[in-house]
Amino acid sequence: MSDRADYVPPKVWTWDKESGGRFASINRPIAGPTHEKPLPVGKHPLQLYSLGTPNGQKVTILLEELLALGHAGAEYDAWLIRIGDGDQFGSGFVEANPNSKIPALVDRSGTTPVRVFESGAILTYLAEKFGAFLPTEPAARAETLSWLFWQMGSAPFLGGGFGHFYAYAPTKFEYPINRYAMESKRQLDVLDRRLSEHEFVAGDAYTIADMAIWPWYGGVVKGWLYEAAEFLDVQSYRNVVRWADQIFSRPAVQRGRKVNRITGDPADQIHERHDASDFDTKTQDKIAGA
Repeated sequence: MSDRADYVPPKVWTWDKESGGRFASINRPIAGPTHEKPLPVGKHPLQLYSLGTPNGQKVTILLEELLALGHAGAEYDAWLIRIGDGDQFGSGFVEANPNSKIPALVDRSGTTPVRVFESGAILTYLAEKFGAFLPTEPAARAETLSWLFWQMGSAPFLGGGFGHFYAYAPTKFEYPINRYAMESKRQLDVLDRRLSEHEFVAGDAYTIADMAIWPWYGGVVKGWLYEAAEFLDVQSYRNVVRWADQIFSRPAVQRGRKVNRITGDPADQIHERHDASDFDTKTQDKIAGA
């Protein structure tokens, strides 16, 4: 890898295993499994294989919200996939998600298991399965799905773009940081303008669009991502801050944010979740104390 300002790309790119910065050990230009490792299966119909990143939190938040509504069929086992150790390249995980990215869901409630991968697909699948958090009226449904897919298209610029070059790249360069900071602030302004007119992102109702967007953009304005809150002047997006605080006040959101989490306060980490009682007995501070 070259950090020179006068770098000229070669005619044919080749894989330099030393490149990639903080995530060099898990980034590779090929797909498929690297080792045999079947996925564990727990007692509930829904089996989630994930990590408590923003993408992983989307699904656990929805599952906890569904359970809070009384949907007993939404009980789930959440298995930890340590992407830093390459768990996502195990044969079982690749079978669940050929893209080797968390989260992946396997629904075993029917006669044939159904795999669902990509967080937006999982949110839509579960919302339709349980008839919650996705409106059925055509205009409201279209608005919700539009904002859901806005997140899918926008967050890579915030995470893989801004987050990578600002916080994780081995060398900081002005051009990419400025490029992606500008885009991140533009996206925050899109949200701020929308939330100045509506309580929630898709309108007056709390939906899977909020659950998808909050872990990323709520996380930024809450100061949880990239230590970039001051740099991006997040407090100037007052409507986003109001919305982020409102979503975080929901007990199901607070529970969902803890599942498969392996960083931060041990009291906010539940590495694996197999029962609702785990929030009282299986947080890492309690396990360490025992």
